[in-house]
Order: sequence, then structure tokens, then C-alpha cells
Amino acid sequence: MPESIFAQPIDFSKSEQYTLSIRLRTDGFSFSVFVPTQEEATNYFHHAIHPSLSLTANLKQALIRYEFLSCSYKRVCILLAGNRYTSLPLEFYEPEEKEVIFYHNHPHRDNEIILGNTLKREQIVFLFGMEKSAYQLLLQHYPQARFYHQAFPLAGWFAVKSKLGNSRKMLAFIRSESIDILCYERGRLLLANSFTCQHTEDRIYYLLYVWKQLRFDQQRDELHLAGTLTEKEKLLAELRRFIGQVFILNPCEYIDMEALLTLDTD
Repeated sequence: MPESIFAQPIDFSKSEQYTLSIRLRTDGFSFSVFVPTQEEATNYFHHAIHPSLSLTANLKQALIRYEFLSCSYKRVCILLAGNRYTSLPLEFYEPEEKEVIFYHNHPHRDNEIILGNTLKREQIVFLFGMEKSAYQLLLQHYPQARFYHQAFPLAGWFAVKSKLGNSRKMLAFIRSESIDILCYERGRLLLANSFTCQHTEDRIYYLLYVWKQLRFDQQRDELHLAGTLTEKEKLLAELRRFIGQVFILNPCEYIDMEALLTLDTD
């Protein structure tokens, strides 16, 4: 029986009823186990990685170290966080051309596979690159695994949220090394982009730059912040000097891996 490293005990003898989710980031991995019978059904655990090792090497160490990763699960979701993604309208997407499309926007890398997620209701495709050896390792370990880019579930969730009210809405998902920005007008995606930045001043600059470029209204339109909000008070104070409607999202609002499974993917 795997030892419990989660906040609440989990009976892994019933793991075939659970959903395992693995989020891969450059600063570490996050594991979560969805247990339908628990009041707080999703359990999270963060694993720090060795920055000198490749994604594949770090994954191999984690798979050996944690017994719960060797259990059988009903579903397995792999979520990749990073800047190497692009989006395009579904009408312009040809699966056999996804490498050409992706490398038109990003420099070519060896040992990389290009994967795609499709939001059919919004008619948007997200293409993203993943280390091929890591992809093969995870697929070998979890043949039923489904792979997503982090921007995909965020876009699907925020598209629905953006239809509430008459204001345009911006979602900023902040990570330690970058920021993902999604902008909507009543369900219609206006922009999906990622910027490399590690400091609060740079995050403020990119947010206000995009806000200005899209001509969002300072008083009526909304900015929603999610992710790792370091120097939160400083960030909020500066943003609220220029934007009247600034909100912080509760992770429970947008981290729902069970809901992720209802989205379309190819």
C-alpha cells in the first residue's frame, strides 16, 4: 500500500475509481488524485525537480520514488505548463500540418512531439510541444493517459465565465517564470499568449500593455488573476491604479481535472 503524502488519507486499494492528474512545470511537478467519495475530493502534492536534469530524467525519478504513481487509475491526465504553445481557429487547422504550423511560431527543437487540444464549442485549437521521450515514458506507464496544455482547460473554463455580463474579460495565469494571458469578449477569444517574465514589474508591464492594445475599458472591463501570486499586494496595488475591476480567482474555480475530461481533445 503506498504511503500517504497527501493532506488527507487515501485508500489506494480503490485507485481504479480515482483520477490521477500530473502537472509538469519547469519548477516542479504537481500531482493530484481525485477521489469521488471524499468531501474535498481533490488532493494535491508538489514535487520539486532537479533543474540540471531533463524532464524525462526527473519523471523517471518521480515514478520510482512515489508508490502511488504505480497504482492503476480510472483516468490519467497529463497537464503541461510552458510557453511553447500556439492557438488557431479550428477552420484553419489540418492535423497533418500541425508541426508546420507550430514551428512557424516557435523555434524547432529535437526530441519534441507536437500535440493538439481542440475546444470545439469555441472553435479553437491549441498546439503545444512536449519532450518526446517524456511523452513516450508517460504513455508507456499510463496507456490511457490524455495530454493537455495548461492553456487549454483555462481557455475552456474562462470562455464560459466571460459570457457573464457585458464586460470584456482578461485572465492572467501567473507562473514563476512566465505569465499566460487570455482575453475574451462574451465567449469569443481575442488573444491567447504567453510572456516570459519573473518579476512583478514585468508582469504589470505586460498586463497593461495587452490591456491597452486591445483597448479594454479601464472601469468596465475585468482582469482576473490566477496562479502563483508572489508580491500580491504590490501587484494588486499597481494594477488597480489603472484598472477598476481586478479579481483574484480561487484555485477551486479553475482547477477541476474532472471537468477537463469533458473538453474535446484530438
